Amino acid sequence: MTTVIRVIVLALTVAVSAVSTQDFQGVATYKTQRQIDIKIDSTQMNSEMHTRMMEMMKKQFQKTYKLTFNKQESLYKEEVSLEKPQAAMGGEFQVVMVGNGGGSDVLYKNTKDNRYSDLKDTMGKIFLVKDSLDQIEWKLESDTKYIGEYQCFKATYTKMVEKPRKLVDFDEEKKEDDEEEQEPEMEERTVTAWYTPQIPVNNGPTKYQGLPGLILEVHDGKLTIICSKIVINPEDKIKIAEPTKGKEVNKAKYDEIMDKKAKEMMERYRPRKGREGESISITIGG
Repeated sequence: MTTVIRVIVLALTVAVSAVSTQDFQGVATYKTQRQIDIKIDSTQMNSEMHTRMMEMMKKQFQKTYKLTFNKQESLYKEEVSLEKPQAAMGGEFQVVMVGNGGGSDVLYKNTKDNRYSDLKDTMGKIFLVKDSLDQIEWKLESDTKYIGEYQCFKATYTKMVEKPRKLVDFDEEKKEDDEEEQEPEMEERTVTAWYTPQIPVNNGPTKYQGLPGLILEVHDGKLTIICSKIVINPEDKIKIAEPTKGKEVNKAKYDEIMDKKAKEMMERYRPRKGREGESISITIGG
């Protein structure tokens, strides 16, 4: 480990000296994907409809983001492309996605002040979540690899996360006693990141940060984030403006609001006796 840290310090020294005379900034493009596992009773959905649903869900979690950054600040935003509207899956089923507005969200981070502002368009309402950045206790590993032209070092940390809940429930006979809220089951997860000291910023995609170099790859459960392109000191100067609009809340309050909305949505679309058609409520965990 001592050797690894010496290499990192040396690499950082070289990188910092190379950019010390410049107004250092850059743009990194990331691709994200999330594995999904939907188990559905064959009596409720035929194979063709199941395949269409799986393709639609995969597309929902294959996205492109851009991180614009300087030595202290960054903006992380989804790149949205206009596509033709997709046809509905049919009259028998309806897919209900409980989530945010995606492309309109903007995450601002200030690693010097250890804070963030996260603009979220959630179900048509704008929130501005302001809070402190998580202090991630990274463990620097000895593994290295190249991502593109950049030599990257491995880092890991462990965290406790809620176990994924059952994705689909068609049990119409479910008793009210079984629907009582239960404490979520927790499990330990190891998150792996690859960072490069050649880009001397302690930042990365979404809310991953705190390493001696830009994070280019993350594996967090079923979520994978990989950097596909980097432009350092582009000709057009980058402007990083912290978002200001929206109802200001902290993370705990926002999570409380989202939990309430999710429960309301699940109840609204829960299958019931005597109701025409069925609805599928899907929760993606992991």
